Amino acid sequence: MTKYRADIDGLRAVAVLAVLLFHAGLSWFSGGFVGVDVFFVISGYVIAKRILEDVQNNRFSIIDFYVRRSRRIFPALFAMVLLTWITALFLFLPQQFTDLSKSTVATALFSSNIYFWQNSGYFDASALMRPLLHTWSLAVEEQYYIFMPVAVYAVARFGRGRWSAFFFPVAIISFALSVYATPFAPTANFFLLPTRAWELLLGALLVFTPLRPVRSRLTVEAIAGAALLMIGYAVLFFTEDTPFPGISALLPCGGAALLIYIGEGQHRAFVTRFISLKPMVWVGLISYSLYLVHWPTIVFSRYLLLREFRPAETLALVIASLSFAYLSYRFIEQPFRHPKPQSRSTLTLASAGATLALIILIGGIGVWTKGLPQRFPDYVPREIEAQNEWLEGTCFLTAKQTPDAWDAAKCTRTTGHGRNILLWGDSFAAHYVPGLMHRSDQIGANIIQYTAAGCRPILSYFSYAQPNCHAFNSRVPEIIKAKGIDEVIISARWVSLRSRGLTDLPDTLEQLHRLGVRTSVIGQSPEFPVDVQTLAYRQRRSNSARIGEWPIMIDPKINQQIRLMTAGLANYIDPMKGMCSGTVCEYMQGDEFLYMDFGHLSALGSDLAISRSFDLSDLGGRQRRATATSEALNR
Repeated sequence: MTKYRADIDGLRAVAVLAVLLFHAGLSWFSGGFVGVDVFFVISGYVIAKRILEDVQNNRFSIIDFYVRRSRRIFPALFAMVLLTWITALFLFLPQQFTDLSKSTVATALFSSNIYFWQNSGYFDASALMRPLLHTWSLAVEEQYYIFMPVAVYAVARFGRGRWSAFFFPVAIISFALSVYATPFAPTANFFLLPTRAWELLLGALLVFTPLRPVRSRLTVEAIAGAALLMIGYAVLFFTEDTPFPGISALLPCGGAALLIYIGEGQHRAFVTRFISLKPMVWVGLISYSLYLVHWPTIVFSRYLLLREFRPAETLALVIASLSFAYLSYRFIEQPFRHPKPQSRSTLTLASAGATLALIILIGGIGVWTKGLPQRFPDYVPREIEAQNEWLEGTCFLTAKQTPDAWDAAKCTRTTGHGRNILLWGDSFAAHYVPGLMHRSDQIGANIIQYTAAGCRPILSYFSYAQPNCHAFNSRVPEIIKAKGIDEVIISARWVSLRSRGLTDLPDTLEQLHRLGVRTSVIGQSPEFPVDVQTLAYRQRRSNSARIGEWPIMIDPKINQQIRLMTAGLANYIDPMKGMCSGTVCEYMQGDEFLYMDFGHLSALGSDLAISRSFDLSDLGGRQRRATATSEALNR
């Protein structure tokens, strides 16, 4: 029987607390998502340890493996999925409930990582309202469990137990694939098994290729300290902009592997003793249930409040998550994991299959009925077509398109004027297109649209999540010269750049100035906690006296920061000036929506933002390009 190690449960506690505090919104834990990677290493180690013990004692059975996994994973998972679906049945509007139902089916089919890879990113704004998003990591492990016992059986039977000769090359190939995919397929890299398998195999290799124990206490303490620093640095300093997993994942994964390695030796490091304390072990024991319940708890709380959590609420969420996790551990995990009397393997697998079928059925009902709209008969969503005016695929490029897809002729959106203005940025630049086109005569210039999804208008900008952006932005100087641009308007979802800093913005403005163009910078526009149609419906049902207004979900101080950075370098435009009163912003005018979703302006909103917040005579400019060019050449 495998010896129980309290430090393993303590390490589980470190992993799950990092994830919990990150998801709860504590800014100090900006890299808490790496707790999942620590879990992967632990899982790889624990599973390999049990398998190797069974093989060495001639009792290894693939069927028994799946029975144990079924008892360990499925009961708490199924309970969480069912309760989440039922809760959403009462809370979520049809479009949100449809998405939840699709992810329910994907979870039951062990493919939620594939579903979320195809439909969103882990750090997307929409992810905040997806209660089953966290099941992607369970899907990775479940897919790993499909292949691992078969591979072990094959190596034991035909490879004479040469574990490292098989698993080490597979781990290296998986890691190399992850490094390669980091700039080219970042979302797939994050979600899919082929680029995550090395993390699980790293734990397995500690079993299949055991290292010599460290005999020096001083060396043990040094290794433990280094491991703690590796994990701690990742948790505290990684952000959503960190290229991940790839090479960056070596820190949390390597730290976890080192702590597991030294925990087997005769000398117990201070770190090992600390994570073996009873409170840490207790959290580690409930860590699986805590991982399952914490994210739906946070999502539903955010949906009910429709604002950021206050400190007391964050504390309450943490306590509630721990309480729910204990109940799940005590009354679901433990009874099913250690049934009395012991149930037969066939009954266990049949019960698991029947429950999977039930979850697929209820999820399918939600999808087939398009979110059961009968639940909210007074909710009638409207089509807001403003995005059609962006000319997606030609003037607003998608993440997969290269800059060559941009068509200069088609993207000259207005004609008949003697000057050209370039609108450059991401979707939060594209949403100004309808208003600028409508008011091009007042501006006195042709509008040329140059926008791409996720591409912030910074010449040095590079995003692993949007690998085409650097080439896209690099073409701006060429376009300025080719099209005779004398003014550039730049706009973006600046809040997405705040974690990495806005320090490169002044440099971009200086480079544009050297090209002889005048520049206008549009600040951050309002963003709301959910799409505005949901917001309006919630306000109407609660008989709110201020339907059409709501506090925004961003810190308005970001626009003060942008104003300071652009001072003396560009004309600054604050889009909140005419749309908001303090932190409360208008999202409707009469019965018409000013936004298409949580933050992108509709055609009406675009026009109002420009008329209320923009000085059109200043935007049009009285400055001639020839004069600016002459000044630039004489410097």
